[in-house]
Amino acid sequence: MKELAGKKDIIKQLREKILSMEGFSAGANSRQLEFGLGPMNAAFPGGTFPVGATHEFVSPTEASAAAANGFLSGLISALMKKGGICLWVSVGRKLFPPALKFFGIEPHRVIFIDVKWRKDALWVMEQALKCDALVAVVGEVREVSFAESRRLQLAVESSRVTGFLHRQQPRSENTLACVSRWKIRPLSSRSSDGLPGVGFPRVEVELAKIRNGRPGIWQFEWRNESFRPVPAQRPAALAPQTTRKEQNYA
Repeated sequence: MKELAGKKDIIKQLREKILSMEGFSAGANSRQLEFGLGPMNAAFPGGTFPVGATHEFVSPTEASAAAANGFLSGLISALMKKGGICLWVSVGRKLFPPALKFFGIEPHRVIFIDVKWRKDALWVMEQALKCDALVAVVGEVREVSFAESRRLQLAVESSRVTGFLHRQQPRSENTLACVSRWKIRPLSSRSSDGLPGVGFPRVEVELAKIRNGRPGIWQFEWRNESFRPVPAQRPAALAPQTTRKEQNYA
């Protein structure tokens, strides 16, 4: 039994080492964070959201871009639970900083850098990802080449800073060196207990690509400063159809 347990421990250590070499942060630091993704964790290698890596978010429309920024804010909120600073660089930023408080983020803990050109945004993001004093770095750009994304991934592999590359209305979904590709879509909210009013914001999260993981689609709502999985809706029961004979007696 001791030999079997020892072999399992060795295999586990080898898997974590391989994941680390492939750009995933394995270990206690990543498992101490709670993102509230629940059943989605099974899709990630190691069963936990990959930190210390770059993630690509693709938003083909303005609505999906707004939903993606909200989802990103929720993830960053979890990363900043124990303190730290986030850097947000973009070309033509549309995010309203005070809105971050809804996700439990104090706006003064986020450094915003607005630039005019795509190359400048990528350069700032690369330099920021090399700074291990930051918790997360978000870059809002439209087009990114594989070589440029590879430079970003190499930067996080040494600093272990988590990077988010948000591509809004890109011309094509070309292959990047990021460990994952996400697509976030807004959903209609539903009030609790069927009462009138607006419910908690909901999104559909599609994990289109994940290295060494399992892609899938999930639905979440943001409630009490945390993501909550949306239970599957049961189809409405069909009303019994009356026969022609029954209609004659009615």
